[in-house]
Amino acid sequence: QVQLVESGGGLVQAGGNLRLSCAASGRTFIRFAMGWFRQPPGKEREFVAAITWRSGITHYADPVAGRFTVARDNAKNTVYLQMNSLKAEDTAVYYCAAGGAGGTYNLRNYDSWGQGTQVTVSS
Repeated sequence: QVQLVESGGGLVQAGGNLRLSCAASGRTFIRFAMGWFRQPPGKEREFVAAITWRSGITHYADPVAGRFTVARDNAKNTVYLQMNSLKAEDTAVYYCAAGGAGGTYNLRNYDSWGQGTQVTVSS
């Protein structure tokens, strides 16, 4: 089992930046990737970005490509989501997840989830 704890959320003005962190503990070596998802108010949870543990290959959802960067520190078992040029539509609860085998875009392929961290972007 993998335990995940997110941090770094908060309130920021449009155009600002935030960095989220996700600290993982447990049997992370058996997970293919770490993903970031978000759930805007009143909407379903959606894919944001993912990175594979071993090779560091990254994937991004179209709305965040070019603005968000996902990175990992294998020694610290921590994954980061650097969010730049934030927009009001980025407002959501952000979750990190471990898993991803079979497709990093699909939340059903992840079996461990953090508790989420709120990101609010004011316009």
